[in-house]
Amino acid sequence: MPGLKDVSTAPFPFHIMTKPRGAICNLDCKYCYFLKKEALFPGSNFRMSDPVLEEYIQQYIRAQPHPEVSFAWQGGEPTLMGLDFFRKAVALQAKYRRPGMRILNSLQTNAITLDEEWCRFFREHQFLIGVSLDGPQELHDHYRVDKGGAPSFQRVMQGIQLLQQHDVSFNILTTVHAANEDHPIRVYEFLRDEVAARYLQFIPIVERENATGYQEGHTVTDRSVTATKYGEFLIAIFDQWVRNDVGRVFVQIFDVALAAWSGNPAGLCVFEETCGRALAIEHEGSVYSCDHYVEPNYHLGNIMDVPLAEIVVGADQRQFGEAKRDALPQYCLDCEVRFVCNGGCPKNRIIQTPAGEAGLNYLCEGYRAFFNHIDEPMQIMAQLLREEKPPALVMSQMPGLERRKNHRYPHTGRNETCPCGSGIKYKKCCGRLRSN
Repeated sequence: MPGLKDVSTAPFPFHIMTKPRGAICNLDCKYCYFLKKEALFPGSNFRMSDPVLEEYIQQYIRAQPHPEVSFAWQGGEPTLMGLDFFRKAVALQAKYRRPGMRILNSLQTNAITLDEEWCRFFREHQFLIGVSLDGPQELHDHYRVDKGGAPSFQRVMQGIQLLQQHDVSFNILTTVHAANEDHPIRVYEFLRDEVAARYLQFIPIVERENATGYQEGHTVTDRSVTATKYGEFLIAIFDQWVRNDVGRVFVQIFDVALAAWSGNPAGLCVFEETCGRALAIEHEGSVYSCDHYVEPNYHLGNIMDVPLAEIVVGADQRQFGEAKRDALPQYCLDCEVRFVCNGGCPKNRIIQTPAGEAGLNYLCEGYRAFFNHIDEPMQIMAQLLREEKPPALVMSQMPGLERRKNHRYPHTGRNETCPCGSGIKYKKCCGRLRSN
């Protein structure tokens, strides 16, 4: 568009989730928060046009202050745009990239549309593919069904096999919800051993009970994971991982924790002190404060009218990001694990503190249990990093740590509260480490 080509560079790096097909998807996952966003764009064909695509790519590249730019293609289901769209995208990236600049692409997919041609393209252009998979077949298919209500597991697995055959880098995004929350080890071992995935994310489903799909209301659906169950889910997987898989399997929240215990930024907006640098752009160029806030009150402008670099540093987005820190209740400010949690994602701050103050994260109990539980192994790994040694050496120290914990809590009953400070039952926490 005239007048928008010479956009300025933002003073800091930022990230955008790009939704070229909007909320359109070939699945009808029962917990999906994004499908209802279709109502925001009545009459739309939900396809990013060539002019919007080019404007977005050149503005996004121009606005980044660092020589590495990461494009994240999301949905809905982004592959429904067709492969020619992404061929245009990488050609435009090559056209607008600055000398010495590195362009990265990631794409989140349900994998059921993938074929040989898609996988050859991903391999050629070094796309990182995120695949949504909620565990073994009956756990995955409980909520992840197509528009006719048919299960999707077999089709997802076929897509993953194609990625593997073509040596395409991929990770697995697993949502944790009411159907799989009681099966952490089964889920983890399936992903590790049967899928052979090495990069995992475990994302909690906290689904608001309302008709709009917006972040409003204070109750959640019965599909949502409970805070306690989410903490127990992470603890169970961590205990297996820290004994056997450090350096072999990479779990996002464990990486985040190690960064925090090492004195570094979390590297994930959910656990940063402030947010606002992870935005979302819709198919017609509208920019929103966050992927979870694609709704009218968080619409920041359209790149066809306002340069992206201006949108990112605007007062509305700055206020949105700083509110994450400034709105923390005293209960969080006093918390021993605030350094890693920072109150979690604002979208989940829907309950009250024990003192009745608003703004506590729905998942607080689970986060607090998990972060307290992993304290000692994380301290060991952080020290190994300071000594320039691989964190995987923690595995050789775990037997000694387990013996110390057995000695420290010799008379704790399985149903008593764990003395480590997690606040959950001993049998679900450090009791897991007790020798049989």
